Amino acid sequence: MVEQSATLDAVFHALSDSTRRAMLRELAGGEQSVGALAAPFAMSLAGASKHVKVLEQAGLVRRRIAGRIHYCRLEAERLAEAEAWLRYYERFWTKRLDTLEALLKAEDETAERTTPHGGRK
Repeated sequence: MVEQSATLDAVFHALSDSTRRAMLRELAGGEQSVGALAAPFAMSLAGASKHVKVLEQAGLVRRRIAGRIHYCRLEAERLAEAEAWLRYYERFWTKRLDTLEALLKAEDETAERTTPHGGRK
């Protein structure tokens, strides 16, 4: 259980940064070089490489080196593990949203009964 917790911690840490999330989105379309991942952010290769390293440590990205170019590809298995963890809590949100929906419907029905001709105020 400790290993899974450490893995999820690393994944959520990696996902906590908007630049890394954008990089993952790009990688969902296929393998990209670190330079290509850096381009939209006007950041150095060293800066992009630091982000890629965090993604690698979380198991979200695999890097391959061809000469001087580093290519990255998405490893979606860790994302699936994070999704499974979040899915467990989905039932709590669903219940709260269902409760909110029922309250709003009851409020609308009350407003319709108290407004002349069943119209809106």
